[in-house]
Amino acid sequence: MSPPEHRYRLLPRTARPSPETREELQRRLRGLIENNRVMIFNKSYCRHGQRVKELFSSLGVAYNILELDQVDDGASIQEMLLEMTNQKTVPSVFVNKVHVGGCDRVFQAHQSGLLQKLLQENSAYDYDLIVIGGGSGGLSCAKEAANLGKKVMVLDYVIPSPRGTTWGLGGTCVNVGCIPKKLMHQAALLGQALRDSRKFGWEYSQKVKHNWETMVEAIQNHISSLNWGYRVSLREKGVTYVNSYGEFVEQHKIKIQQLEKGLPGKLKVSAKSTEGSNMIEDVYNTVLLAIGRDTYVRKIGLEKIGVSISERSGKIPVNDVEQTNVPHIYAIGDILEGKPELTPVAIQAGKLLARRLFGGSLEKCDYINIPTTVFTPLEYGCCGLSEEAAIEVYKNENLEVFHSFFLPLEWTVARRESNTCYAKIICNKLDSDRVIGFHVLGPNAGEITQGFAAAMKCGLTKQLLDNTVGIHPTCAEVFTTLDITKSSGLDITQRGCG
Repeated sequence: MSPPEHRYRLLPRTARPSPETREELQRRLRGLIENNRVMIFNKSYCRHGQRVKELFSSLGVAYNILELDQVDDGASIQEMLLEMTNQKTVPSVFVNKVHVGGCDRVFQAHQSGLLQKLLQENSAYDYDLIVIGGGSGGLSCAKEAANLGKKVMVLDYVIPSPRGTTWGLGGTCVNVGCIPKKLMHQAALLGQALRDSRKFGWEYSQKVKHNWETMVEAIQNHISSLNWGYRVSLREKGVTYVNSYGEFVEQHKIKIQQLEKGLPGKLKVSAKSTEGSNMIEDVYNTVLLAIGRDTYVRKIGLEKIGVSISERSGKIPVNDVEQTNVPHIYAIGDILEGKPELTPVAIQAGKLLARRLFGGSLEKCDYINIPTTVFTPLEYGCCGLSEEAAIEVYKNENLEVFHSFFLPLEWTVARRESNTCYAKIICNKLDSDRVIGFHVLGPNAGEITQGFAAAMKCGLTKQLLDNTVGIHPTCAEVFTTLDITKSSGLDITQRGCG
């Protein structure tokens, strides 16, 4: 006798769901997914859905089904399922709150053994996923897991630095990294633009000065709005957020002992100059001993559950699916050994990790040819290998390096220094001069690099660059006219407007 089949009806028909109706529909939809071992969303006439039902019946597994063509709000339900899973079609199958997918994915999971593994999972734990660290990667992973119907908690508590300060959600990037950095970078660019403007005919008699406090307040207000936005987003996804310090106690068990919020302290500092006998003595609330960052993974109890940490770097070694040496512990983002410390990398890795853990996906994060930019007054952007790394991998005789100085047109009237902007590509001669390294030093380097990074993902070659018509006059067009190789020894100095 086949296992019983249960059918559901959610809400009465509405012309267009109101926000309140959508919220109620979402709540009940998640309830079906979380409270049923096997939940199938289908349409009664779908032959693929019939195959899925027959599979579970043959396995002796009871399933619960919602036929979307037989309920009043089926179209709204299917739209919400699309938002949750990125799957447009039916059947849409969840097993123990994991979105397995449609018919083909269910049968693939059955053949690989994944389906049997999912069916055997129990609910012995309070949460399906606990994320320690509310940075970009952690938030991305948490929200994607919640989209896939999992019960998720995020723990985020940064030991205050400077003393007496606290961070909001978002991690290094939002609070003390690329967001405030680029906004302060913009403030510096505006100062330079003011100086340049006189050469372009702008006249102003008032003395122009910069108010540091105004800038800091404006930037901090923006950061606070981002912090709040992250909290709202977690709440909307049904993720539990706790502003507490997470520490491993044993396998599958985490302690939450919120640390005391520090008050602004005062430190009396005495120091002696290394270049003389002058003594410095004063009172400060913050002392910066070094510039740089370190991972903070040695004081969260990883040693209690046997997770390996690199003695050299203090980072966590993982395999190609971000799994540590302890199978149920994964790591993403800046704490990974040998991986880029970049926000978009962490976001991508977190999202894909959640899909592999809870969505039946096999897609891994691609750490090759990741673009990045340094927002110094003259920006630097790169993608792929440095020249030194390329030589180490491919050998010097197999490479061709094209390079050139260039002068932005905007700098000519302002009489800015020439031959400070630089462009370089590194090509693999054994692979049709494929571009394996891209480097640019100049204005808006980040904006330039992003587009070329996409081209490199598609197999960009020197010939393709040569065949591309440049946009004149722009900085990026220099990459369509590079004709001097480093090996030629020819002068790359620019002496006029190209």
